[in-house]
Amino acid sequence: MEARAIRAVSRNRSAVGVVVAYMVTLGLIGSGNIGSTLARLAVDSGLDVVLSNSRGPETLRDLVAELGPRARAATAAEAAAAGDWVVVTIPVKAYQQVPREPLAGKTVLDTGNYYPQRDGNIPELDKKETTDSGLLQGYLGGDVHVVKVFNNIYFKHLGLLPRPAGAADRSALPIAGDDAGAKAQARELLDVLGFDTVDAGPLAEGRRFQPDTPAYGLPYASAADFMNEPPQPAPVTAIEAALAAAGN
Repeated sequence: MEARAIRAVSRNRSAVGVVVAYMVTLGLIGSGNIGSTLARLAVDSGLDVVLSNSRGPETLRDLVAELGPRARAATAAEAAAAGDWVVVTIPVKAYQQVPREPLAGKTVLDTGNYYPQRDGNIPELDKKETTDSGLLQGYLGGDVHVVKVFNNIYFKHLGLLPRPAGAADRSALPIAGDDAGAKAQARELLDVLGFDTVDAGPLAEGRRFQPDTPAYGLPYASAADFMNEPPQPAPVTAIEAALAAAGN
């Protein structure tokens, strides 16, 4: 990939938050609540965005119009091919619909959470033989590097909590992955979007910030019913404590 330097300036961070990035396009496989929120943050930060969903590019016309000239709709394979960062943000049950070939050699950021009531029962996950992101990694193969991220925060809070680097009220998001280079790329994207990073360890450690853990949703709100609460900043120390509370 040819590196191109850009000045990514988030509207949330004002002129103070100028970041030089060497990746310029965010590809989204899935454009629901998390995907569309990430698309808004990316465009706001000066990145180009290629969106896709399971229903076809024409169904994304209104979202693309809202996002403006930095955004376009495409098929999942086209979004995968175009993305310097590629986010998979679909129900876990649909993981085998992710196009493999255009993702070869890339970092894939997985937002998935396994909900049996939505996804049906997946034996490997029910038996805890792997994690949801581990399932995706196994399907995509060893030349793709999956990083777990964006799954532990309510999408409305994700859209409201970005802050400039160094801000006292900047929030952190946990990541997990087996490849150091892929995690560095994930960290770069989080910084561009306005978040610090806490490295939870290998991909299997993503289980420590899945649903029903202390790091899921709760650090970013003031009450257990976090989906109905306004966001509150969750710094690195808060996320580290929540991960530790989840145990090994």
